Amino acid sequence: MIETLNAELAGFVELHGEGRVLEIRMVKPKVNAICRRLSRSIEQAALFLQESGDYQLGILTSAHDRAFSAGMDFNESVSSDGDGGVGAIKGGFGGITRLWDLKKPLIAAINAPAIGGGMELALACDLIVMAEHAYFQLPELQRGLLPDGGGLQRLPRRIPYNVATAMIWTGERMTAAEAMSWGLVHRTAPAEELRALAFSIAHKMALDAPLAQQAFKEVLRNIDGMPDRDAMEIRGDSGPEYQAFARMLASDDMLEGQRAFLERRPPKWTGA
Repeated sequence: MIETLNAELAGFVELHGEGRVLEIRMVKPKVNAICRRLSRSIEQAALFLQESGDYQLGILTSAHDRAFSAGMDFNESVSSDGDGGVGAIKGGFGGITRLWDLKKPLIAAINAPAIGGGMELALACDLIVMAEHAYFQLPELQRGLLPDGGGLQRLPRRIPYNVATAMIWTGERMTAAEAMSWGLVHRTAPAEELRALAFSIAHKMALDAPLAQQAFKEVLRNIDGMPDRDAMEIRGDSGPEYQAFARMLASDDMLEGQRAFLERRPPKWTGA
Protein backbone atom coordinates (compact mmCIF):
# COMPACT_ATOMS: atom_id res chain seq x y z
CA MET A 1 0.00 0.00 0.00
CA ILE A 2 2.83 2.43 0.80
CA GLU A 3 4.40 1.77 -2.60
CA THR A 4 1.15 2.68 -4.37
CA LEU A 5 0.70 5.83 -2.30
CA ASN A 6 4.34 6.84 -2.78
CA ALA A 7 3.78 6.67 -6.54
CA GLU A 8 0.77 9.02 -6.19
CA LEU A 9 2.65 11.47 -3.98
CA ALA A 10 5.95 11.36 -5.91
CA GLY A 11 7.83 14.63 -5.94
CA PHE A 12 6.04 15.99 -2.87
CA VAL A 13 5.96 13.37 -0.09
CA GLU A 14 7.60 10.01 0.55
CA LEU A 15 6.35 7.51 3.13
CA HIS A 16 8.50 5.08 5.07
CA GLY A 17 7.22 2.57 7.60
CA GLU A 18 9.26 1.28 10.52
CA GLY A 19 7.39 -0.93 12.94
CA ARG A 20 4.30 0.94 14.12
CA VAL A 21 5.70 4.30 12.98
CA LEU A 22 4.99 6.01 9.64
CA GLU A 23 7.54 8.59 8.51
CA ILE A 24 6.06 11.31 6.30
CA ARG A 25 8.96 12.94 4.51
CA MET A 26 8.45 16.16 2.51
CA VAL A 27 10.53 16.02 -0.67
CA LYS A 28 9.34 18.95 -2.81
CA PRO A 29 12.39 20.67 -4.36
CA LYS A 30 14.12 22.71 -3.07
CA VAL A 31 12.75 23.91 0.25
CA ASN A 32 9.28 22.33 0.57
CA ALA A 33 7.49 25.58 -0.24
CA ILE A 34 3.85 24.92 0.60
CA CYS A 35 1.65 24.78 -2.48
CA ARG A 36 -1.69 23.13 -3.12
CA ARG A 37 -0.09 19.85 -4.22
CA LEU A 38 2.19 19.62 -1.19
CA SER A 39 -0.69 20.48 1.15
CA ARG A 40 -2.89 17.80 -0.34
CA SER A 41 -0.06 15.27 -0.38
CA ILE A 42 0.60 15.81 3.33
CA GLU A 43 -3.13 15.57 4.01
CA GLN A 44 -3.37 12.33 2.04
CA ALA A 45 -0.43 10.88 3.97
CA ALA A 46 -1.96 11.92 7.31
CA LEU A 47 -5.33 10.40 6.39
CA PHE A 48 -3.54 7.20 5.38
CA LEU A 49 -1.94 7.16 8.84
CA GLN A 50 -5.34 7.74 10.44
CA GLU A 51 -7.02 4.85 8.61
CA SER A 52 -4.13 2.39 8.68
CA GLY A 53 -4.21 -0.54 11.07
CA ASP A 54 -0.45 -0.95 10.68
CA TYR A 55 0.72 2.42 11.99
CA GLN A 56 0.04 3.94 15.38
CA LEU A 57 1.72 7.31 14.98
CA GLY A 58 3.68 9.38 12.48
CA ILE A 59 6.78 11.51 12.09
CA LEU A 60 6.69 14.55 9.79
CA THR A 61 10.08 15.65 8.50
CA SER A 62 11.95 16.93 5.44
CA ALA A 63 14.33 15.26 3.02
CA HIS A 64 16.12 18.57 2.41
CA ASP A 65 18.99 20.05 4.39
CA ARG A 66 18.14 23.65 3.41
CA ALA A 67 14.72 23.75 5.04
CA PHE A 68 12.12 21.72 6.86
CA SER A 69 9.78 24.02 4.95
CA ALA A 70 10.31 27.62 3.86
CA GLY A 71 6.57 28.34 4.09
CA MET A 72 4.03 29.43 1.50
CA ASP A 73 4.88 29.01 -2.16
CA PHE A 74 4.41 32.62 -3.31
CA ASN A 75 4.73 31.58 -6.95
CA GLU A 76 1.39 29.83 -6.59
CA SER A 77 -0.32 32.05 -4.03
CA VAL A 78 0.02 35.36 -5.89
CA SER A 79 -1.99 34.00 -8.80
CA SER A 80 -4.55 32.04 -6.79
CA ASP A 81 -8.09 32.71 -5.62
CA GLY A 82 -9.09 34.37 -2.36
CA ASP A 83 -8.29 31.42 -0.05
CA GLY A 84 -4.64 31.51 -1.00
CA GLY A 85 -5.01 28.40 -3.11
CA VAL A 86 -2.54 26.41 -1.05
CA GLY A 87 -4.87 24.49 1.24
CA ALA A 88 -5.92 20.87 1.30
CA ILE A 89 -9.53 19.75 1.16
CA LYS A 90 -9.98 18.94 4.86
CA GLY A 91 -6.67 19.85 6.45
CA GLY A 92 -6.32 23.40 5.21
CA PHE A 93 -2.95 25.07 4.72
CA GLY A 94 -0.15 22.52 4.76
CA GLY A 95 -2.60 19.63 4.89
CA ILE A 96 -2.72 19.25 8.69
CA THR A 97 -3.23 22.70 10.23
CA ARG A 98 -7.02 22.12 10.29
CA LEU A 99 -7.12 18.34 10.14
CA TRP A 100 -9.26 17.96 13.25
CA ASP A 101 -10.12 14.35 12.34
CA LEU A 102 -6.53 13.21 12.83
CA LYS A 103 -6.60 11.27 16.10
CA LYS A 104 -3.19 9.60 15.85
CA PRO A 105 -0.19 11.55 17.16
CA LEU A 106 2.34 13.24 14.90
CA ILE A 107 5.93 14.09 15.82
CA ALA A 108 7.57 16.97 13.95
CA ALA A 109 11.28 16.30 13.36
CA ILE A 110 12.64 19.73 12.43
CA ASN A 111 15.89 18.91 10.64
CA ALA A 112 16.39 22.40 9.12
CA PRO A 113 14.87 25.90 9.31
CA ALA A 114 11.06 25.96 9.64
CA ILE A 115 9.93 29.32 8.32
CA GLY A 116 6.42 30.75 8.17
CA GLY A 117 4.11 27.93 7.19
CA GLY A 118 6.89 25.48 7.98
CA MET A 119 6.67 26.49 11.63
CA GLU A 120 2.88 26.25 11.43
CA LEU A 121 3.21 22.65 10.26
CA ALA A 122 5.33 21.96 13.34
CA LEU A 123 2.75 23.64 15.60
CA ALA A 124 0.05 21.37 14.13
CA CYS A 125 1.97 18.33 15.40
CA ASP A 126 1.77 16.89 18.90
CA LEU A 127 5.44 16.84 19.81
CA ILE A 128 8.49 18.57 18.32
CA VAL A 129 12.13 17.53 18.17
CA MET A 130 14.66 19.75 16.47
CA ALA A 131 18.17 19.77 15.05
CA GLU A 132 20.49 22.02 17.04
CA HIS A 133 21.31 24.21 14.04
CA ALA A 134 17.68 24.67 12.91
CA TYR A 135 15.48 27.63 13.76
CA PHE A 136 11.88 28.85 13.64
CA GLN A 137 10.75 32.09 12.04
CA LEU A 138 7.41 33.78 11.34
CA PRO A 139 8.18 36.61 8.87
CA GLU A 140 4.63 37.00 7.56
CA LEU A 141 4.16 40.63 8.65
CA GLN A 142 7.21 41.51 6.58
CA ARG A 143 5.51 39.83 3.59
CA GLY A 144 2.17 41.63 3.98
CA LEU A 145 0.50 38.61 5.57
CA LEU A 146 -0.54 37.14 8.91
CA PRO A 147 0.67 33.74 10.19
CA ASP A 148 -2.94 32.57 10.30
CA GLY A 149 -2.20 28.91 9.55
CA GLY A 150 -1.64 28.38 13.26
CA GLY A 151 1.16 30.79 14.12
CA LEU A 152 -1.00 33.48 15.67
CA GLN A 153 -3.53 30.96 17.00
CA ARG A 154 -1.29 28.26 18.48
CA LEU A 155 2.05 29.83 19.33
CA PRO A 156 0.79 32.22 22.08
CA ARG A 157 -0.78 29.19 23.78
CA ARG A 158 2.43 27.16 23.71
CA ILE A 159 4.94 29.75 24.98
CA PRO A 160 4.60 33.05 26.88
CA TYR A 161 2.29 35.43 25.05
CA ASN A 162 4.80 38.28 24.84
CA VAL A 163 7.51 35.98 23.51
CA ALA A 164 5.19 34.62 20.81
CA THR A 165 3.83 37.98 19.72
CA ALA A 166 7.29 39.60 19.71
CA MET A 167 8.45 36.84 17.38
CA ILE A 168 5.60 37.70 15.00
CA TRP A 169 6.01 41.49 15.34
CA THR A 170 9.72 41.40 14.57
CA GLY A 171 10.07 38.36 12.31
CA GLU A 172 13.16 37.41 14.31
CA ARG A 173 14.42 33.85 14.38
CA MET A 174 13.99 31.53 17.34
CA THR A 175 16.89 29.12 17.65
CA ALA A 176 16.49 25.50 18.64
CA ALA A 177 18.06 26.29 22.02
CA GLU A 178 15.57 29.13 22.59
CA ALA A 179 12.64 26.94 21.53
CA MET A 180 13.85 24.30 23.97
CA SER A 181 14.15 26.85 26.78
CA TRP A 182 10.56 28.02 26.24
CA GLY A 183 9.26 24.44 26.25
CA LEU A 184 8.13 24.55 22.62
CA VAL A 185 10.51 21.74 21.66
CA HIS A 186 10.77 18.45 23.53
CA ARG A 187 14.36 17.56 22.66
CA THR A 188 17.19 18.77 20.41
CA ALA A 189 20.03 16.83 18.80
CA PRO A 190 22.82 17.25 16.28
CA ALA A 191 21.42 17.08 12.76
CA GLU A 192 22.92 13.66 12.07
CA GLU A 193 21.24 12.24 15.21
CA LEU A 194 17.80 13.82 14.84
CA ARG A 195 16.12 11.02 12.89
CA ALA A 196 17.32 8.40 15.38
CA LEU A 197 16.03 10.59 18.23
CA ALA A 198 12.63 11.01 16.59
CA PHE A 199 12.26 7.28 16.00
CA SER A 200 13.44 6.46 19.51
CA ILE A 201 10.68 8.66 20.94
CA ALA A 202 8.14 7.31 18.44
CA HIS A 203 8.93 3.68 19.25
CA LYS A 204 8.54 4.48 22.95
CA MET A 205 5.16 6.09 22.25
CA ALA A 206 4.17 3.03 20.22
CA LEU A 207 4.20 1.06 23.49
CA ASP A 208 1.18 3.09 24.65
CA ALA A 209 -2.36 1.87 24.23
CA PRO A 210 -3.49 3.17 20.80
CA LEU A 211 -6.99 4.06 21.94
CA ALA A 212 -5.69 5.87 25.02
CA GLN A 213 -3.35 7.89 22.78
CA GLN A 214 -6.21 8.90 20.53
CA ALA A 215 -8.45 9.77 23.48
CA PHE A 216 -5.64 11.88 24.99
CA LYS A 217 -5.22 13.87 21.78
CA GLU A 218 -8.99 14.28 21.38
CA VAL A 219 -9.54 15.50 24.94
CA LEU A 220 -6.53 17.86 24.85
CA ARG A 221 -7.87 19.48 21.70
CA ASN A 222 -11.41 19.84 23.01
CA ILE A 223 -10.58 21.26 26.43
CA ASP A 224 -8.13 23.83 25.04
CA GLY A 225 -9.22 27.18 26.45
CA MET A 226 -11.80 25.71 28.85
CA PRO A 227 -11.81 26.78 32.51
CA ASP A 228 -10.38 24.05 34.74
CA ARG A 229 -13.73 23.49 36.43
CA ASP A 230 -15.41 22.72 33.09
CA ALA A 231 -12.53 20.62 31.80
CA MET A 232 -12.66 18.44 34.92
CA GLU A 233 -16.26 17.53 34.11
CA ILE A 234 -15.41 15.97 30.73
CA ARG A 235 -16.26 12.29 30.42
CA GLY A 236 -16.63 9.81 27.58
CA ASP A 237 -20.35 10.58 27.39
CA SER A 238 -19.86 14.35 27.28
CA GLY A 239 -20.78 14.59 23.61
CA PRO A 240 -20.07 13.39 20.06
CA GLU A 241 -16.72 15.21 20.07
CA TYR A 242 -15.46 12.64 22.61
CA GLN A 243 -15.87 9.48 20.56
CA ALA A 244 -12.29 8.30 21.06
CA PHE A 245 -12.60 8.84 24.82
CA ALA A 246 -15.84 6.84 24.92
CA ARG A 247 -14.32 4.09 22.79
CA MET A 248 -11.32 3.85 25.10
CA LEU A 249 -13.50 3.56 28.20
CA ALA A 250 -15.47 0.69 26.64
CA SER A 251 -12.42 -1.11 25.25
CA ASP A 252 -10.82 -4.42 26.11
CA ASP A 253 -7.49 -2.61 25.94
CA MET A 254 -8.33 -0.55 29.02
CA LEU A 255 -8.78 -3.74 31.04
CA GLU A 256 -5.79 -5.37 29.38
CA GLY A 257 -3.52 -2.55 30.48
CA GLN A 258 -4.56 -2.98 34.11
CA ARG A 259 -4.30 -6.78 33.99
CA ALA A 260 -0.84 -6.58 32.43
CA PHE A 261 0.31 -4.23 35.18
CA LEU A 262 -0.97 -6.55 37.91
CA GLU A 263 0.54 -9.59 36.19
CA ARG A 264 3.85 -7.79 35.58
CA ARG A 265 3.90 -8.44 31.84
CA PRO A 266 3.82 -6.29 28.69
CA PRO A 267 0.27 -5.51 27.56
CA LYS A 268 -1.07 -6.93 24.32
CA TRP A 269 -3.00 -4.15 22.64
CA THR A 270 -5.67 -4.98 20.07
CA GLY A 271 -7.07 -1.51 19.49
CA ALA A 272 -10.47 -2.74 20.64
